Amino acid sequence: MKITVIGTGYVGITTATSLGEIGHQIMGVDIDELKIEQLNNGVLPIYEPGVEPVIQNLLKQGKLHFTTSLKEAMEGTEIIFIAVGTPQLSDGRPDLKYVEEVAREIGRHMTEYIVIVDKSTVPVGTAEYVQSIIKEQLKLRGLSVAFDVVSNPEFLQEGKALQNSRKPDRIVLGCSSQVAEDVMLKLYENIDALKHLTSPRNAEMIKYASNSFLATKITFINEMARLCDLLAVDVVEVAKGMGMDKRIGPYFLQAGIGYGGSCFPKDVSALAMMGREVNMEMTILKSIQEINQKQTDWFLERVKECMGALDGKRITLLGLSFKPDTDDIREAPSLKLIQKLLAEGAFITGFDPVASNKIKNIFPNIKIGEDAYSAVKDAEAVVICTEWKEIIDLDWRTIKSLMHGDFIFDGRNALDREMLQLEGFQYWGVGRNLNKIV
Repeated sequence: MKITVIGTGYVGITTATSLGEIGHQIMGVDIDELKIEQLNNGVLPIYEPGVEPVIQNLLKQGKLHFTTSLKEAMEGTEIIFIAVGTPQLSDGRPDLKYVEEVAREIGRHMTEYIVIVDKSTVPVGTAEYVQSIIKEQLKLRGLSVAFDVVSNPEFLQEGKALQNSRKPDRIVLGCSSQVAEDVMLKLYENIDALKHLTSPRNAEMIKYASNSFLATKITFINEMARLCDLLAVDVVEVAKGMGMDKRIGPYFLQAGIGYGGSCFPKDVSALAMMGREVNMEMTILKSIQEINQKQTDWFLERVKECMGALDGKRITLLGLSFKPDTDDIREAPSLKLIQKLLAEGAFITGFDPVASNKIKNIFPNIKIGEDAYSAVKDAEAVVICTEWKEIIDLDWRTIKSLMHGDFIFDGRNALDREMLQLEGFQYWGVGRNLNKIV
């Protein structure tokens, strides 16, 4: 099938790549000429493990091409994916201006039946809204062309996009006609996954409800970690015991310094706003937001309890992206932590395998190490913000010899506490300290 994917950000790139990999002919569209040039040369503008070689292979096979012309891309296309950004507005609602612009542009060029797919995360009712915009443009042209708008939300995890696209847990298809349903089932016929067929509005809500529930699990275990810290209980053992219950499961029960990224904060806010718009206060979501906001503050208070006043102290942050295997720093806990540590008068050095430059652009006055070992030199404390494998597997004996102090604050509970104790570190994890430095 000939497919058009509009938007070459994280969702658009991974959608185009995964569909091309299963045999479809893909045309990617973006207004950013430099990005399009890079992509046509096989250069990935984002960091996502394993995707760039697949793109290069698809380009060589002629199965993938990128253009700035939507009119060109629409010629003979059977399905158009809208995969543009929906950034958060100040009131928590997603900004649909890019979706609106794309819908208008589609209406200006459509001449035959096409299935338009909302891949971007959008509020309930957006499929109907997109349909109305396209119909308005067709009317202005004096045309009556049949088309369908489908909601097909993505459930990709940054850092694991290829695995998720090759073996998804489920594919949610919100269709309003049998024709659209048949087209979408044909599109995904070579992917072995459960297909959940539902309405567009249900599909739109499934996306928000899924992300908000995962954020709830993270927030629950983070609040449990605070309680464990007061009651001399190890939250890691608690989470392990909870996760053995099949009704609960072990995933997203890792206590830390709060969730971040481009999805969870934005989607929780958007779902809460949807509730307010129909006069329903989403009390659980409100608590999730408040707890997550305070988690970094709580963590910093534990650091100050151990180290005293931070003015003039040298502190190294290892891992700066919001999660491992991505360069995405949107809503990363490291951002808030750096800001607060600087306000306390601390001298900050940071290191991340791929996100260091992005952090440096925001905080030009902090020092960035060439590697983890140079970053920890003369540090009085090391804070683990992101559990990159490269960081977990460091030679911690060497790290100890390079530091001036001996504090390790493990904001992801990712390190081996017993091993670090034997190396002479004072280790502090999130909710696993028996009420003291051990």
